[in-house]
Amino acid sequence: MSQLARFPKLSPEHYRHILREPAGRLRCVIDTDTRNEIDDQYALTWALLSRDKLAIEGIYAAPYSFQERVNEQRAADRIRQRGATSDDERTLLARHIGLLQQLDEAGINVNDDRQMDPQGVVLVSPGQGMELSCQEILKVCDKLGLNFADRVFRGSDRYLASLDEPVESEAVAHLIATAKTATVDEPLHLVAIGALTNVASALLLAPEIIETVVVSWTAGYPTTVMDVVQPSFNMEQDVLASQLLFDSGAPLVYLPGFHVGAQLGLSLPEVESWVRGKGEIGDYLHWLYINNPHHPRHGFVDHFARSWIMWDLINFAWLINPAWAPSYLTDAPYLSTDCRWYRRGQPRHPIREALDINRDAIYRDFFGKLADLDR
Repeated sequence: MSQLARFPKLSPEHYRHILREPAGRLRCVIDTDTRNEIDDQYALTWALLSRDKLAIEGIYAAPYSFQERVNEQRAADRIRQRGATSDDERTLLARHIGLLQQLDEAGINVNDDRQMDPQGVVLVSPGQGMELSCQEILKVCDKLGLNFADRVFRGSDRYLASLDEPVESEAVAHLIATAKTATVDEPLHLVAIGALTNVASALLLAPEIIETVVVSWTAGYPTTVMDVVQPSFNMEQDVLASQLLFDSGAPLVYLPGFHVGAQLGLSLPEVESWVRGKGEIGDYLHWLYINNPHHPRHGFVDHFARSWIMWDLINFAWLINPAWAPSYLTDAPYLSTDCRWYRRGQPRHPIREALDINRDAIYRDFFGKLADLDR
C-alpha cells in the first residue's frame, strides 16, 4: 500500500464543516522556523499576546537553511563571470542578476560566507536551523515574561528523504498526541509558518489525524497562478513535504505569500513609533529589525525608503479575525517537483485559500497589544 493510500477519505461535508471560518477561542499549535529571519518573531509575539483568542498548546521548532539558495546565487555569479552557454544558464542568471548587482553596489562578495552571513544564522544546516529556532522561541517567550518551556519542542533535524522515512522528533510526537484529542467540532489548528517537515512527518506517522486538524500554511503564489516557478522559501526547502500537504487530503487553509502576505510590509519609522519601547519584547523586535540577518545577503546597507515583509502574521490574522484575510473554498492543486501549481482530471478535495488581506487592521491589533504591555 502506498503512503498516500493510508490517508482517510473525508467527505465534502467534513471539509465544509472543519474549514469553516474560525470563531471563539481556538486550540492551536505553532510550527515555526523562528530564527530564519525576523518575521517569525513578530508573528510569534502577536500570537502570544493573543491568548484570549488562541489556546497555544505547543510551539515546534522547524528546520531551515538558506545554503541552497546561496549556492544557486553563487552558481549564477560563476555564469556571469564566464558567460552563459545554455538556456538553463541564461534563465538562472536572469533570476539572480538583480541581486548580484545589489551585492556589487554594497561591496559584498556573494562567495564570502562572513559577508553573506555575519550573524551565523543563514548559512546553516537544517538541523542547526531547527536548534537556532528552538532557542529563539524560548527567547521570545522569555522577553514576554512567559514560561512556556514545557510547550516548546524540537522538531526535525533534516528534511524528508522519502515518504517512507518520516522524521521523528519530540515536536512530531506532541503534535500527534495533541491532534488525537481534537474533534471535528473543536479541531486543532496547526499553524505552519516554515518548511513542512514536522507537519508531513506527523501526517505520515498518524494519517488519521487529518480528521481533526486544520493546517494553515503560508507559501508562494495563489493556486490559480499556473506554470510559474514559485520563489517560496517555505515551499522549496522540503518540496516532498509540501507536495504531501496537498496530496494527503489534510484540511488546509492556504495563505499565499505573493501577493497577499506580501502586503504586510513594515517600515523602520513604524517600528520606532509603535514597537520600540514596548517592554523587553518591543525593544528586541526593534533590534531584530535594524539587525536583520538577511540585509547583507540582499546588499541592503541602510533603511532609507525600505520596508520588510512580516509574512507570517497572515496565519494569525486568519485565526484572530478571518475577515482580515478574506478567503474562499477551491479544489486542491497538485504541486510539481519544481514548485509549479497544476490541475488535471477531476477536481480534488477542497481547501480554503486567502485572496486578500487587511494590512492596516492587522497592524493596529498588533501595535495595540504591544502598547498594552506598558499599562
